[in-house]
Amino acid sequence: MRIGSVIEVPEVLGSLGADPVEVLAEVGIDIELFNDPNNRIPFQARTRMMAHCADRTGCPHFGFLVGQKTGLPSFGLVGLLAKYSPNVELALDSLIRYFHLHVRGAKTTLSVESDLAVLEYQIYQAGTVGNDQVGAAAVAAAFNIIRDLCGRDWKPVEVRFAHRKPDDLVPFRQFFGVSPRFNTGQYAVVFSASWLDQDLPYTSPELLHLLQKEINKLEERQEDNFREQVCSLLRTTLVTGHCSANQIAELFSIHRRTLNRRLNAYGTSFHKLVDEIRFEIARQLLEDSSLEITQIALVLGYSSSSVFTRSFRRWSSTTPTKWRATARSSV
Repeated sequence: MRIGSVIEVPEVLGSLGADPVEVLAEVGIDIELFNDPNNRIPFQARTRMMAHCADRTGCPHFGFLVGQKTGLPSFGLVGLLAKYSPNVELALDSLIRYFHLHVRGAKTTLSVESDLAVLEYQIYQAGTVGNDQVGAAAVAAAFNIIRDLCGRDWKPVEVRFAHRKPDDLVPFRQFFGVSPRFNTGQYAVVFSASWLDQDLPYTSPELLHLLQKEINKLEERQEDNFREQVCSLLRTTLVTGHCSANQIAELFSIHRRTLNRRLNAYGTSFHKLVDEIRFEIARQLLEDSSLEITQIALVLGYSSSSVFTRSFRRWSSTTPTKWRATARSSV
């Protein structure tokens, strides 16, 4: 991932009385990386860093503080493309379309539910820690981005966090202006869909053309990892029930046989990826939320909790209940 989206980490560490050089070195990160927002670190290193910083500072909402300092400028050329877009919806579409240029391991989506728009951040990288810190940072950043685009009169209808409710809600209420919801299974900002049509003041077709050319060059330099793209889609579609091989193939405008052939080139199959992502989502929901086992089974598309438990035992050699207890006891 691009370091620009967490470039404020040293400053937040310092504000909490910690030595940024020392704390970052403890997780193998050189503070010099933060001198250039285009430097990159592995996504897992980023999540591990955020979790470690929260532990070392004793600040349970460390990631949230970092996210408060993140906005459109943190996304470089893509942030500029959004800023100079004709309206809010096109701006958010640009951020979502090119989010992979900044982060591999998570994605953003925009959906409209009745008269509400939902901008959601989803982690799909397996084996990560500190998802609560990263998710909270993403929600705060999304809030800043939407407010930057819409203006100070904009307010969210709802703010959602996937993890458990913290003891102190004051920092969240003060920042968002609303009481956030926890244990929702989502990291998302919800707002009136009418804002999507709002025109932006700085739109410039000429500048947009130039920015688009530069972003296209960045895309050409990045490896096209089809397996990762499928995993990214499954992270969203599994919880909506639209994750059949045919449906995923249609999203790529290819035949199901082509989907399977391309995945075979990566040494995997569609069935294996569905299994992998189900296990990943299950672990996240067990660790980061208080949802009942039956509810998690329904989210993952299982007909009953017993069927889900059999699958989970196959993945981990233990039951969801025992896995949750072990994961929480190690925190």
